[in-house]
Amino acid sequence: MTSPVRVRIAPSPSGHLHVGTARAALYNWLFARHHKGTFVLRIEDTDKTRSEEQYVDSIQASLTWLGLNWDEGPVFQSQRGDVYDRYVEKLRHSDSVYPCYCTPDELAAKREQQLADKAPVRYDGHCRDLTPEQRTSYEEEGRPAALRIRIPEGETSYQDLVYGEMKRPNDELDDFICVRADGTPTYNFACVIDDHDMGMSHVIRGNDHQVNTFKQIQIYRALDLEPPRFAHLPLILGPDGSKISKRHGATSVTEFESMGYLPHTMVNFLALLGWSPGDDREVMTRDEIIESFSLERVNPSNPVFDQQKLQWLNGEHIRRMNPNDLINALRPHLVDAGLTTPLEIETRWAWMLEVVTAMQERLHLLTDMVTQGAYFFTDDFRYDEKGVKKQFRREGAIDALKGLAQAFGNIPDSEFTKERTETALRELAESTGEKPARYIHPLRLALTGMTGGPGIFDVVTILGRARCLDRIQQAIHFIENLPPVEAESGS
Repeated sequence: MTSPVRVRIAPSPSGHLHVGTARAALYNWLFARHHKGTFVLRIEDTDKTRSEEQYVDSIQASLTWLGLNWDEGPVFQSQRGDVYDRYVEKLRHSDSVYPCYCTPDELAAKREQQLADKAPVRYDGHCRDLTPEQRTSYEEEGRPAALRIRIPEGETSYQDLVYGEMKRPNDELDDFICVRADGTPTYNFACVIDDHDMGMSHVIRGNDHQVNTFKQIQIYRALDLEPPRFAHLPLILGPDGSKISKRHGATSVTEFESMGYLPHTMVNFLALLGWSPGDDREVMTRDEIIESFSLERVNPSNPVFDQQKLQWLNGEHIRRMNPNDLINALRPHLVDAGLTTPLEIETRWAWMLEVVTAMQERLHLLTDMVTQGAYFFTDDFRYDEKGVKKQFRREGAIDALKGLAQAFGNIPDSEFTKERTETALRELAESTGEKPARYIHPLRLALTGMTGGPGIFDVVTILGRARCLDRIQQAIHFIENLPPVEAESGS
């Protein structure tokens, strides 16, 4: 880079941070960090009817959760009226704009007629070449005037850092409004002023903004300003090939956080939605992504949001975590589920490490600890129905559990280890001529309510002698009170 890199993300506070905006924020952040530049957060809140304070907070919280720390901001457009006014005055003295006195009703009627005639819907240029007398007449009527850009003949072009040279005939651009009749700037005008005034070197955003880029270049020219370099990112599609939306699953960052995804998983996954490091790597650290990132490796083809790949990637990152860090990541999910408290986690850290070590290889989502490991934290769980039918209703289930209760009961609490309990179970199986599985499966169901999970002797030692014996007795009582299976009626 010949000049310092300055980039921005400029969300509108009309909703939570969407996946597409989060990916754009990430690419800007990665570009800034790779080039040791500046990443700016700008809030485009000029639309007072749609902007809400709660979404300003939500956007900042989501960026913080992702680890996309901004160097400047947040800058609020609503607080930059004086800046826009200065450029509006400059624009009024430009031959590239003209006042438009058409009322909203007149414009709506023209649009309806164009639709009826199946003609292109655009401004018909009514006020483009008004005489001074006609303008005076409109002003004497009290008509306020908006400012429209006078689009010249020819074409508008720019070099896109992702898509290459982009061109568009100017007769497709329309003489668009850049300043409303009440003096407030439109989106395209405010965006140009902000990007210039804040010294943006690059504008990196979704390719749904490409039409805005052609318009904004006309504003840069009208103000005799040098535009930044533009890079447009391919849109993220759902599996059905349409633009990703709510029906494809969670689309806001806050939802993915609550579903149990790690922030560095989302960074890794979003980075790969349209970009490649140039090799076969998929599971990457934040630093590895920063080091490899470049706009040259952004693929212009629209990527597909693959939820299964996201979940797989999350599991890979969970398995690579330090168990202490994993406990902290699991903490809010366990507490919100009512399984434990922050104090209990802190005072039983060694025990939590045992639980996490046992479960870590099996977790794909942080919430899996709640759905698959709740039995570590509470005795209040139900037995899997298929497991009951297969293990508890089979002949000899009670005898097997009673045998385990006696074998485990004979082990002193201080010697209730993984090795000692496994030896006790295998000796019991050998003494009865049964395979160890005959005891392991009903034991797992009794202790966890589930038919699968971590190694059973890991579970036994984590729960401890007293809880194991209590749960075995509860399972025996449950089996004894099972209703008889109704005989199947004959044909």
